[in-house]
Amino acid sequence: MSKRLASKFKINRRLGVDLWGMSKSPVAKGRKTRPGQHGAEAGKTTDYGTQLLAKQKLKAYYGNVSEKQLHKYYVEAIRRQGNTDENLIGLLECRLDAIVYRMKFASTVFASRQFINHGHITVNGKRVNIASYMVKEGDVIAIREKSRELAIVAAAIANQERSYPDYYEMDEKGFSGKFVRVPKLADVPYPCAMEPNLVVEFYSR
Repeated sequence: MSKRLASKFKINRRLGVDLWGMSKSPVAKGRKTRPGQHGAEAGKTTDYGTQLLAKQKLKAYYGNVSEKQLHKYYVEAIRRQGNTDENLIGLLECRLDAIVYRMKFASTVFASRQFINHGHITVNGKRVNIASYMVKEGDVIAIREKSRELAIVAAAIANQERSYPDYYEMDEKGFSGKFVRVPKLADVPYPCAMEPNLVVEFYSR
């Protein structure tokens, strides 16, 4: 097992959920103890602990988004009209690394971030190498022509454990997709339950 994959499994065990829906995850196989030689079953938690866990799950799922970035999204979610919980998820789903992962151009959100940083992705025909770049509705995201033959791209696209959400219009032959709309929480294919309402409560304490 690669060090990178083992690290993700460790995150799953620490949080007690199969965060990315990996069939080989120890949590998916029923292993509930925390990492370490003396790992133990998780005990009862306080309201604060429950909110903190919800925040940690959300941060980890999106490739360990920094605390500063997540708080910035929370502030923006409050500023916008509508439900703050839904706004927060919508902002996270507008991140370029999340979209490249959703479009199956990369096998994990971590690989997606690296793929973008190395300059393999374009938005509306222009190369973008910032993983946190905020994509807008109607933007077209594509793999640069020189990068389409990479083995990691073929492996990601061939992965049958994930499918494309309906808020994208995909052109598989063109290695591109359009971001049609900002999704609601119920639209996002999370393998485990996400609780953005608890994250909002955490920051509003």
